[in-house]
Amino acid sequence: MIRLILLIAILTLSALGLSLLSDIDGSIAMTILGYRIETSLTVGVIFILITTIVLASLWSILRFIFRIPELISLGLSVRRKHKGHLAVSRGMIALGAGDAAIARRSAEDARRLLGAEPLTLLLSAQSAQLDGNRNKADRAFEEMLSDPETRLLGLRGLYIEAQRAGDMINAIRHADEALSFSSKAAWATEALIDYFVSENEFDKALMALDRGRSGFEKAKAKRIRAVILTARALAHENHDPDGALNTAQEAVKLASDLVPAQIILGRLLARRNDVRKASRVLEAAWRLAPHPEIAEAYLAVRSGDAARERLQRARKLQSLHAEHGESRMIMARAALDAREFDLARETLKPLLEDDPSMRACLLMAELEELDQSHKGLTREWLQRAARAPRDYAWVGDGIVLDHWLPLSPVSGKLDHVRWAKIPESASHDRLAHILTTALNALEHDAPLSESRPTLSARSFLETLNQADTTEDRPAKKSRSSRGPVIFPLAHSPDDPGLVPDKD
Repeated sequence: MIRLILLIAILTLSALGLSLLSDIDGSIAMTILGYRIETSLTVGVIFILITTIVLASLWSILRFIFRIPELISLGLSVRRKHKGHLAVSRGMIALGAGDAAIARRSAEDARRLLGAEPLTLLLSAQSAQLDGNRNKADRAFEEMLSDPETRLLGLRGLYIEAQRAGDMINAIRHADEALSFSSKAAWATEALIDYFVSENEFDKALMALDRGRSGFEKAKAKRIRAVILTARALAHENHDPDGALNTAQEAVKLASDLVPAQIILGRLLARRNDVRKASRVLEAAWRLAPHPEIAEAYLAVRSGDAARERLQRARKLQSLHAEHGESRMIMARAALDAREFDLARETLKPLLEDDPSMRACLLMAELEELDQSHKGLTREWLQRAARAPRDYAWVGDGIVLDHWLPLSPVSGKLDHVRWAKIPESASHDRLAHILTTALNALEHDAPLSESRPTLSARSFLETLNQADTTEDRPAKKSRSSRGPVIFPLAHSPDDPGLVPDKD
């Protein structure tokens, strides 16, 4: 619309100009090679305009003719780049689909058509990784080091390849160089922290965090520091309790919801016979989030307490979260130890109404074993435990752990062990098989009889732990050998398969 208005305005002005020229009296006279040319002013102006347009057109044609080789070269270059970009796109799609042959051919075509561009180098490195050619991948990543824009990517690739080869010295060297190049390289900071924590070099891990603090949000940096301090307190708890105490206090200040730090702090305070302060720390932690390990530490805060005294402490802890499931579980456990069977039964009753968990079923099995007024129910509760939902546990990248660890046993990453509910789809059938096998083994070793006590729920738990640990070990070793990639490709989780029902 604007162009149309401008065109109309120009034509109008041109018409007005010609009209004005026609009203002006005058003439133009020129002598060329002895010939005299005389014309009116209007015709002379029109002649000059036409001559200018013709000369400009001739110049454009000549300029185009002289530029034909350059235009041909430019067209070939554009076509080559277009084909190169198509090769890059095809190669990236092949990488995602896991087709190593197409990815390798596409990388070669892209390299021939585009040269050593960043995307070409990345495609070459990724195709070499997919092909298992470490030397070719290393060369592609090393070429990236010469360009500041791709230097960080090259260092990350070299780090991953060295990590895959088990060469942790070079892997950490590349991560350290990346962090020196860019303090915002969060992956490099995390790699250094993971390595130093695994080597119990906690001071170096804290120094790495300080160097790369700008790569994290403030809250995350505080959380990472708290986890490192908790790991240091856990490692120094026995040989340096005073230093571990100070470290645990700092960790709790940084992350008040970090349960392992709270437990270690309470345990260290109790070891110094500061029972009142230890109790306050654990009570504050319980108020934030009831946790069975907090309850265990709270009941054991004063060594030598009788079962009745532990029961009183359990009552106080329960009063902070009266209806919470963990409050009922710890109260029932303390009542059972104090031989208050009616109290234990009444406390557990709400947890048994809908779908009781494994811990609740095992606690009821032990209660029925000790309470001689209800004979024959121990086996029933143990069988229910074999099919009961799993409780919360420490889980690190899919592996169930007996206790908290600062690093995942699978990936070796910091703070990847979380208190979480174990997915039923991943563990229920396998767990049922373990429980049933343990139950049958215990029955074979200790048959029920008049002269022998009934099947021990605690012995059952010990057998369960041994069986679970034995079956988990190979999985841990095989999964921990996997290394990361720059663009992780999706893969299905390990499937334990169907376990036949032996009930």
